[in-house]
Amino acid sequence: MTPIPILGVRTDALPFDDAIATLLRWAAEPDRRYVCTCPVYTVMMCHENPAVMRAVNGADMITADGMPIVWVQRQRGAPQAERVYGPDVLLALCEQTANTPISHYFWGGLPGVPEELARRLTTRFPGLKVAGTYSPPVAPLGDQSDSAVVERLNAAGPSIIWVGLGSPKQDQWMELYRPHLTAPLLIAVGAAFDFHAGTRQQAPRWMQRTGLEWVFRLMQEPRRLAKRYLVYNPRFVWAVLRGK
Repeated sequence: MTPIPILGVRTDALPFDDAIATLLRWAAEPDRRYVCTCPVYTVMMCHENPAVMRAVNGADMITADGMPIVWVQRQRGAPQAERVYGPDVLLALCEQTANTPISHYFWGGLPGVPEELARRLTTRFPGLKVAGTYSPPVAPLGDQSDSAVVERLNAAGPSIIWVGLGSPKQDQWMELYRPHLTAPLLIAVGAAFDFHAGTRQQAPRWMQRTGLEWVFRLMQEPRRLAKRYLVYNPRFVWAVLRGK
């Protein structure tokens, strides 16, 4: 992994296949790690909030979840950089761990979403081991870990806990809970739960490759995503151009 700082965030520039190979190895090791998938919005949340910056920069891998991050990485001397996109990471790791001892827990999403996600993934990848699913209540993240949450997740004994709480909450959740959980690997994947459970539509591949996915998502959810894309995207471009 080649670290490329972007507005203070230590992003890791690497090919997608290398990222997957590393994550597969980490999931089978006893060391405890967590991974942030980082789009422009997460970078800007870090830029504004030191607590978010600390949580994201504390991760063992910070992937380029959006094409603008990849373009900056390449411009700053990492031509090998590729998009390591949360929904694609989820599918790749599920595919490659089917019929292996690696097990998965899906933590996040609205009621019914993680269950439908697990159902679809086990249908698509026979032999995939699901240790559990849970849709936590929609509430602010506290300052202290919840012992009931820790007990639930540790009792399930997963190798990978997929966290779908939305950024930056999911990044701060992993920082808070990482010391208390026995699962080797926590990975935050944002909207991947909704995409693969079929509750939201994913942008066509050509829009993803050209950096236009935000247009597709904004058209789907204008009220929720307007500030994220129409305010923070221009701020990101301006800040990068200014060299902050």
